[in-house]
Amino acid sequence: RHIEPSEETMQIDRTRLYRVRTVAQLMDVSPSTVYRAIESGALDVLRIGKAVRVPGTALAQWWEACGGAPLSAVDRNEVR
Repeated sequence: RHIEPSEETMQIDRTRLYRVRTVAQLMDVSPSTVYRAIESGALDVLRIGKAVRVPGTALAQWWEACGGAPLSAVDRNEVR
């Protein structure tokens, strides 16, 4: 599925780990779409036991590879 670039810039905290459900909500796709991207190697993840987490850096790369609008980098040191 092609993701249309949003008019607003999506912000992703590149230092955070995201759950698949949260990624799906941010991208406005189903969790199945996120899992397919993981299985195909298009989206890198960390596996912690049975848990699957998406690093913010990997999410930002996937969003931009899908044709998303440029992202605003959010750094926890800047958000206080």
